[in-house]
Amino acid sequence: MEIKIASEFSKFPGPRDRGEGDYSAEDFFERLLLPRFNASLAQGERLRVVLDGTAGYATSFLEGSFGKLQRDLKGKGIKILDHIDFISVEEPYLIDEIKEYVADALKG
Repeated sequence: MEIKIASEFSKFPGPRDRGEGDYSAEDFFERLLLPRFNASLAQGERLRVVLDGTAGYATSFLEGSFGKLQRDLKGKGIKILDHIDFISVEEPYLIDEIKEYVADALKG
């Protein structure tokens, strides 16, 4: 199972919250990330998230998507990095950034 953010969501991912602008992390989380993560988990598959093809990401978008996913599932004992592969040829540093947000979410 896969999510290609640029083609399935937006080439211009926006801010954290819907009220702050278009293509928010909140929209991405509700419309794509959580449903696909849950579906891939149910099917015993890893979810691939392709980060390439966008004009870039705000820190708030990445944390508001993937950090939130980890915070929401922490109580169920799920570590999302055990179930997601991030793909980025264009900006590979984004993967490390996301992993930091996820690690922080596990601590907090």
